[in-house]
Amino acid sequence: MMLLYIDPGTGSMLFSVVIGVAATLYFSVRALFLKLKVSFFAKDARTANDASAVVPYVIYCEGRQYFNEFSAVVEEFEERKLPLVYYSGSEEDPVLAKQWEFVKPEYIGSGNKAYAKLNFLKADIVLMTTPALDVYQLKRSKDVKEYVHILHAPSDATGYRLFGLDFFDAVLLTGDYQKKDIRYLEKKRNLKPKELVTVGCTYLDVLDAKRKSITTVEHPFTVLVSPSWGKSALLFRYGAKLLDPLVESGLEVIVRPHPQSRIVEQGMLETLEKRYEGKKNLSWDFGSDNSQALSKADIMISDFSGIIFDYTFLYDKPVMYVKQDFDKRPYDAGDVEDEMWQFTSLHRFGIELQESDFPRIGDVLRLASDSEELRKARETAKAEAWMHQGHAAGQVVDFLVGTETKLKEQKH
Repeated sequence: MMLLYIDPGTGSMLFSVVIGVAATLYFSVRALFLKLKVSFFAKDARTANDASAVVPYVIYCEGRQYFNEFSAVVEEFEERKLPLVYYSGSEEDPVLAKQWEFVKPEYIGSGNKAYAKLNFLKADIVLMTTPALDVYQLKRSKDVKEYVHILHAPSDATGYRLFGLDFFDAVLLTGDYQKKDIRYLEKKRNLKPKELVTVGCTYLDVLDAKRKSITTVEHPFTVLVSPSWGKSALLFRYGAKLLDPLVESGLEVIVRPHPQSRIVEQGMLETLEKRYEGKKNLSWDFGSDNSQALSKADIMISDFSGIIFDYTFLYDKPVMYVKQDFDKRPYDAGDVEDEMWQFTSLHRFGIELQESDFPRIGDVLRLASDSEELRKARETAKAEAWMHQGHAAGQVVDFLVGTETKLKEQKH
């Protein structure tokens, strides 16, 4: 019997080819499946959109969690008596329940049902927080002239998954510092430059107004544990290692998991909730509004979660963070050489918490220094990342109206 010899180099090459073909087939089939799912809804969506005239402004709110991003903008449209179509992916969106004269709200479902409608929109301008336009299921409609993305956090614009902002016509920023990395990626990827306009942070303006209305009452020293989600996040990495000594310290502890944890880490959360049943000094906060938890906390423990900036900018209190093992590769930040602003900034105004500090966590938290240097670093970060404080909604509508005027001029 004749044996066929394949040297290791050739074998490795053939193996790579087989893996490559298999991967190509997998993603091709997956793409076809997604296309068929979207097409299932497309006929009805196309018919519905064909029946309506082109509207000047559309806002798409993907879910209830983004309501604060758009609420003041919607109010601004109503106050200026400007027509607005507001599409929501949540039946619990408060905009749907309110009576409007100039705003037309509509629940369009979620997932592929929503994308099918959005992919056949007829509008001059569409504003959304949803990234990855023309990357996955959410496609540009040929009957939309301008797609505008608004950042929903004062952190890095490169924090989205790869190509998150590449195909928008304009991006509304919370601070000027976010421009640099977007421009860098445009050059690196040979993209058409987008219009970049700093408008401020709409949801922080809303939370700031809410903060001023909250009545503070005397309470024991309270620690807010508010992490991000995933394998690099605080709860997944440490869990009971951190929470056990916190509970034993006698301090009041509020644990506010990231909303995504309820979706992808439910088992871990249930295990921890069961572990601390009956512990009167530990409570869980799963509400959509973080205002009460933030206002009550005297110090926060977090990781790389964006809530750090909500707490720091709104309440000007100290933050402790665990060292980040953040993998940038799946994100746009992975294509940028510089360290992300949110980490360099946190290292200046935050206090690093070592795992070796956990056994004496009570003393560490009580003695955490809130020095003048840390306060100045918080002020600097706030000024850089949250510009036009209190005026973001007006800035957003000014930009949209100005863009609509330009489109009309171009038409004539």
